[in-house]
Amino acid sequence: MLFAAPFAVAGLSAAKTVLLGLCGLVGGIGITALGPGGVLFTIGLFALSGLSPPAIAGTAIVANVGTGLLGTAAYARSGQLRGRDTRRLAGLLIACAVVGTPLGVLANSHISGPAFGTLLGVCVMAVGALLYARVRRPAGPARAGAGAGAGVAASTGAAVATSRVLVIGACVAVVSGLFGLGGPLLAVPLLVAAATPMLTALGAAQAQSVVIAGVGTLGYVLRGDVSWPLAALVGLPALVGVVAGWRLAHALPADRLRQALAGVLILVGAYLIVRNL
Repeated sequence: MLFAAPFAVAGLSAAKTVLLGLCGLVGGIGITALGPGGVLFTIGLFALSGLSPPAIAGTAIVANVGTGLLGTAAYARSGQLRGRDTRRLAGLLIACAVVGTPLGVLANSHISGPAFGTLLGVCVMAVGALLYARVRRPAGPARAGAGAGAGVAASTGAAVATSRVLVIGACVAVVSGLFGLGGPLLAVPLLVAAATPMLTALGAAQAQSVVIAGVGTLGYVLRGDVSWPLAALVGLPALVGVVAGWRLAHALPADRLRQALAGVLILVGAYLIVRNL
């Protein structure tokens, strides 16, 4: 009960406290194993916390700071961030994050609760559809589970044009700032759909997520829209999940996991839309 006590201030029951912690753990696994995962922070806070949309986004994006740093370190260690093309890809995504994230934070202040839930549902369903489409059109030889060296050897620079990366990076940054997402939720499916190897996309997206989470945290903190106890409740279990997800990404074929996650995201997105009609 000592662990749950600090969160009683936020009006959470013991059951909701446990559920939010599980959202953090499972979300952390998803972040480094598949990309989508951090959205569970936002969904959990929206469904269980009773916070306003700005506080939901601000609290969720704070939880993504630690996961982004740990995920980046993990993929640097396994080699995905050492290649020149991957560093170039990450650099372009980071530049987009610096510009786009504040725009998303600003837009969040103009969204009501029902509209926030509906837009989040649309975003989640779109990501699920992207993942499902990618399962139907298998990735190349550098898919997740192909080993650490596969992502390093692939030439992402030739596969993805600069203009396309900038469009992807800008969209990811704005949407992430709006909903309090870390970035890999959107960046990985979009990059993989643009023919980027899975492990390379995961590594570059982790680097972008550090900047998205850092810039977004600054914006929401300045507005006073962060619940620090809830950020810790979600963020600490997520760190454990990040390590577990990174290991899974290198050990298991990802097609079945992506298919299962795609189905879950589509169902959750539909639920959020219907709930807020």
